[in-house]
Formats: sequence, C-alpha cells, structure tokens
Amino acid sequence: MSGYVLEVPPITPVDHDAAQPRQVENGKGILLMGVGMFLFAAVDTGAKFLTEGLHPVQIVWTRQLGLLFGAFVLIALHGRTLFRTSHPRLQIARGCVAAGSASFFIMAVAHVPLADAVAITFVAPFMVTVLGALILREPVGTRRWVAVTLGFVGTLIVIRPGMGVVHPAAALLILAAFLFAVRQIISRALSDTDKTATTVIYTAIVASAILTVPLPFYWQSPSTDQMMLLALIAGVAGVAEVFVIKALETGMAVVIAPVQYTMLIWGTFYGWLIFDQLPDGWTWLGTAIIVATGLYTLRREYIVSKARQRESGASV
Repeated sequence: MSGYVLEVPPITPVDHDAAQPRQVENGKGILLMGVGMFLFAAVDTGAKFLTEGLHPVQIVWTRQLGLLFGAFVLIALHGRTLFRTSHPRLQIARGCVAAGSASFFIMAVAHVPLADAVAITFVAPFMVTVLGALILREPVGTRRWVAVTLGFVGTLIVIRPGMGVVHPAAALLILAAFLFAVRQIISRALSDTDKTATTVIYTAIVASAILTVPLPFYWQSPSTDQMMLLALIAGVAGVAEVFVIKALETGMAVVIAPVQYTMLIWGTFYGWLIFDQLPDGWTWLGTAIIVATGLYTLRREYIVSKARQRESGASV
C-alpha cells in the first residue's frame, strides 16, 4: 500500500538474531527507517498531485517500477536462489493483494487530504490483529482487544462517517488497509518457510504483472512535466524500499516499527506545503488515538512473543 504502513515480520526479538548472527544497530536502523518514511511520504504526495491529470492505475504501475528496482537490488546482492519458495500460490496471492491495496490507496488519495489518508491507513495493524486471531488462531489478550477497539474508534473520529466531513472515497482507504492486512497475514503464513527477501521479490514482480494487464485501457500520454514526476516517483519509491529493507536488516523490528508513524508527520507537512491542507482538531484527536493504540499494540506483541520464547526455552 502506498501511504506506507510498515510490514514487519513477526516480532521475535531474539530468534532471528540467533538464527542469523549479526550486529544489531538500532540507532542506524531508526535513521534508515526514518529516511524511508520521509521518501515514501514524498512518493504519496507526488502520486496525489498526478491524480489531477492521470488515472490511478497508470500512477500505481509507474510507482511499482521503483519497487521492482528494490527487488532487483536484492537479486543482485543475494542471487537467484531468492526465487525458491515453498508456497508459490501464496506468493502470487500476496502480489495480487498488494497491487489492489496500492491501487485503492491512490484512487482514494485523489479525493482525500493526504494527512487524513495516511492516518486512515494506519487502521491496518489493528486489522492484522483481528485477522491473525481469526485465521491464524493467534492468541490475543484482553488488553490488545481493547487497543484494537480504540484504534478503530480513532479511525471513525478521523472519517466521521455520515457527517460529510471526509470524502466517501475514504471507504477505499479502509479497503486498502484491509487488503494490506491480508497481505501481512499471508506474510506470517510464509515466514516459517520463505525468506523475507523472497517474499519481497515475488510481490514486486507479481504486482507489476497484475497492474500491467489493465494499463492499456487507462494509459494517457503524460506531458513532459508529468513524465518527469512519474520517473521521480518510481526512483524515489525504489530507494525508499531499499532504505526500509536495510533498516529491518540493521535493527530489531520491535525498535524500528514505531518509526513508521513519522509518516503522519511527513504526510501532514507535505499536505500543507503542496496542497495547503491541514487536519482539523477532530482529525488530530483521532490520529493521536490511532498512534497511541498502535504503539501499544506493537509493545504488547513484543511482550507476548518474548514470554512465549521464554516458555519455549524452558520446555526444551
């Protein structure tokens, strides 16, 4: 999904380091992730600007070229062995879902202020918790259910359905967030057998292929300025993807994940700078609730996974 919500692997603070010894540099990881979020916010801003003259499918397809670049960097670094997967159907399904999520976001952002759009997409982590409990049978305690409920309340405050404050296209943002949550549930199902880099590569290639199918029906010849901005979006998206990948390789996911919420800061900044749009008081309140409960959910996931790890070690 553009309007980037960081997809972190299941938070196991020691397991990954034990399996693949490496030097953990959380400070460097935070910096890399912060730069990645800044760049992704710039990509979303450029995409919103382009929706005034080009169809969202064309914009998303071009943006995907940048993510393909990130995939090619991974292949160059680690070789073609990254194509090995135990679940090709799941990998293909994930790519399809990713294409749909990004498309719905760009369709919506044409009508919804950027800061509002980014805030609404942060309902995705709460949907992941719900889907994880329903599909993967992951245990969710009372406190996390309360956090999920409050997160949805915060989202309703931002959208204020039925009040005519936010454009009806906000519904597309909810759909985009839901598809992103499905994408992350698939990632968790794949995490025991496939490398993260393998999943990134399949998603980039499959999503690009899916978006290419309808492209001829929506293609409009861009002006010189539009062409330059499309190229810039693709390039910046690719660089941002590399920054995010390197951040997760450098630091611990539980430390890096909260940095994704800086997207709300950058989305607000770009929305004010480019479109002269600032959130109202209710949107700030809803956003604050979303951020607070999102950070709490991440913290609880870390505590629960750490407790499970201790229990697993004691039973050995």
